[in-house]
Amino acid sequence: MLTRLTRGLAALGLTLAIAACATAPAADIQPPPMKQLDAKTQLESGRRY
Repeated sequence: MLTRLTRGLAALGLTLAIAACATAPAADIQPPPMKQLDAKTQLESGRRY
């Protein structure tokens, strides 16, 4: 019975070790697109997009 428990714990440990080494998917870090300004706001602020 002790051998069965030891093998189970070893298998569990190996599974957790492999899962910990798995790479996570790359995060999408692009900022959201800027909101288009209307003509009046562009004239008042001096920004041209």
